Amino acid sequence: MFLKDDRTAEQKLTHTVIVLATDRFMSGWGEAKGGPSYAGWACRPELQDTLFSRIKARKDMKNVRVVASYYRPPSGPGHCHIYVAKE
Repeated sequence: MFLKDDRTAEQKLTHTVIVLATDRFMSGWGEAKGGPSYAGWACRPELQDTLFSRIKARKDMKNVRVVASYYRPPSGPGHCHIYVAKE
């Protein structure tokens, strides 16, 4: 699984919560060919509930969950991209 994390070294210390979801649209093709496409948004812990609600409301995301900042996707085909949530 290919993992891309947009956080800087400093943000990895401050943005310690990741709201992670499976992208319905991107799974199975492109960099996720043959596997799932995960999108995650890293945030500060105090923004977790707001961010979770926002991502849960998106129709293109399923299996929305909160994971720790050291999350590593399962092995195998697929793609996981961690973005930095805007505050």
